[in-house]
Amino acid sequence: MQKLYVRGQKNLSGTLQISGSKNATLPILAASILSEKKIIIKNIPLVKDVITMSELLKYIGSDIKLNYKKKTIYINNKNKNLKTIAPYSFVKTMRAGVVILGPLLARFGRAKVSLPGGCAIGSRPVNLHLFGLKKLGARINIKNGYISAKVKNGLIGNIINFPSISVGATENLIIAASLAKGTTILKNCACEPEIKNLTNFLEKMGINITWTNKREIKIVGKKNLKPVTHTIMFDRIEAGTFIIAGALTGKNLKIKGLDTKVIKNELNILKKMGVKFKIRNKEIQVLTSKNIKPITIKTEPYPGFPTDLQAQIMVLMTRANGISKIKENIFENRFMHVPELIRMGAKIKILNNSASIYGPKDLNGAEVMATDLRASVSLVLAGLIAKNKTVINRVYHLDRGYENIEKKLRKCKAKISRF
Repeated sequence: MQKLYVRGQKNLSGTLQISGSKNATLPILAASILSEKKIIIKNIPLVKDVITMSELLKYIGSDIKLNYKKKTIYINNKNKNLKTIAPYSFVKTMRAGVVILGPLLARFGRAKVSLPGGCAIGSRPVNLHLFGLKKLGARINIKNGYISAKVKNGLIGNIINFPSISVGATENLIIAASLAKGTTILKNCACEPEIKNLTNFLEKMGINITWTNKREIKIVGKKNLKPVTHTIMFDRIEAGTFIIAGALTGKNLKIKGLDTKVIKNELNILKKMGVKFKIRNKEIQVLTSKNIKPITIKTEPYPGFPTDLQAQIMVLMTRANGISKIKENIFENRFMHVPELIRMGAKIKILNNSASIYGPKDLNGAEVMATDLRASVSLVLAGLIAKNKTVINRVYHLDRGYENIEKKLRKCKAKISRF
């Protein structure tokens, strides 16, 4: 099993290029099932979850080719006899796998999809996905770890008001409603930028989709779709991760290929903490940030502070002069990195879904274990500022969502290797 070795206290400088968004790519790949026409998807990130979803599409019968050099996927679904099953072997490693349920059901009238897996950061309820699909006319049964869904004469548009905000359920229902008869109105939707990227993709295919307000979408179903070429948006979580890395250890770190408007809230929080940066066209220059201030934040659906950056900003909080607090409102087990940070010298106290981080504390290198995707990258950040060497085990979590992270960091003078 591979490990990362990080030699800390090295100043980062140079230029980092942000990859395409994993969280935008996965639902767009799932949505490709809707169409028999040619699809080209550019700027895909070469991460494990994207490779797994591509392999799943191949398994069900899609003609899909991944050009690693161009970071482009070519899809042709002329095969009208696609399998309508997504086995556990594919879905077990990524929670986004359940989003394949909607497009299979919409196009073929049936689907059997394994209950989702992914990181151990909390339960994976699919109740909102099923709630919405039932409103479109699906009959659903859960047995032996699989969701079986059927609809006799195609999905029928409806008004669906989600009881709570869910990114995955919003994506699944947007995709399913795209082939449904009539009009679907989705209320209390998630409005993450990755979902806007998905709706842009579907609009290019010919689907009539309108955001009627911040959390409401109107979808008019359509059967005859068009060929499409689409570019994946930048990965805002990777961007936030590297901005925090620059704040921790940077001397003059340039981060390119992002849209600062999309991460406006995160930048405002970092600015309040004393992080110094300059914004240029699609680029942020992170400067030496010595006087980090404590702050209190809570994770929320977009445009609030993302749960996927919670572990990373916690490392920055260990440098703050005072007590910082985080309230985690999205996942119930998303403080699993805390014991590892404590082993490295951090002082953190957990009470229910809140963490208090006492700073400033000097971290020391240690052998630690990654428990999930974002926890693993927080340990990389901690290793970058720690004295001596940090060894990070189970880095396969990291590979699910970060493309060549050690190569990118090495390019900016970090001492990091994989063995």
